Amino acid sequence: MNGATLFWIIAGLALVGLEVVGGEFVLLMLGGGALAAAGTSAAGADTWVSALVFAVVSIGLLLLVRPPMKRHFLSGPKHAMNTDALLGARAEVIERVHEDGGLVRIGGEEWSARPARRSFVFEPGERLVVERIDGAIALVDKDLDTDFDTDTGAGPGVEPGA
Repeated sequence: MNGATLFWIIAGLALVGLEVVGGEFVLLMLGGGALAAAGTSAAGADTWVSALVFAVVSIGLLLLVRPPMKRHFLSGPKHAMNTDALLGARAEVIERVHEDGGLVRIGGEEWSARPARRSFVFEPGERLVVERIDGAIALVDKDLDTDFDTDTGAGPGVEPGA
């Protein structure tokens, strides 16, 4: 192994290792270019050829591989989380729901609730849908599709927990 090959290997591994700090996949792509250059150097290519391979492979990786990697790994969650996951969820009235409060069951859990429209009142057993969450209170409205399982929130064509 010649000195140029060792240089490219060390540079490539260092760049890949530093990617942990950066997290933008730029150093990872440059590290890939350096490791490709190490391969050409180990095959006996001149230094300028290895440098050219480094440049071409690095640019290719930056343009072709980095964008889809970044979209895949750095995008936000694909599923709603926390209270956002409750928006649109089905609820069943446990205690009368009016503008001063009430109680509903959402996905097997009991939540304090108020009607999304102040003048509405919902009686125990009625099927509702969560319009929004205000702190720890679910703001609910009449659900047009009342054929669902209140423990899972599933209805016709709706996956449990959706």
